[in-house]
Amino acid sequence: MNNPSGVYPTEYKVLIQPIKVEERTKGGIFLPDEHKDREQFAQMQGVLVAVSPLAFTYAGKAEWGDAEKPKPGDKVMFAKFAGAAVKGKDGADYRIVNDKDVSAVLA
Repeated sequence: MNNPSGVYPTEYKVLIQPIKVEERTKGGIFLPDEHKDREQFAQMQGVLVAVSPLAFTYAGKAEWGDAEKPKPGDKVMFAKFAGAAVKGKDGADYRIVNDKDVSAVLA
């Protein structure tokens, strides 16, 4: 995946571009982000844009099992309040978070 942000994480950090997910109920009522955050234990979705060379190296093959390590382009779930917000040179908003703050890779 291309990294248009101009931001390259170091140490055990990853760069994520958050995805805004707007949902409506079956009746068409809009659910605000605040409600969804409480409902989902403050988890957000995003696209992994860049991964530092040391990220996700804390676990070996035995711990990862058949799963592959997250890589740029993967859709991931991460803690909403983790890391630091940064604006890329492309004007988009990104988050720099620790690799351990990525809680899941979404299929």
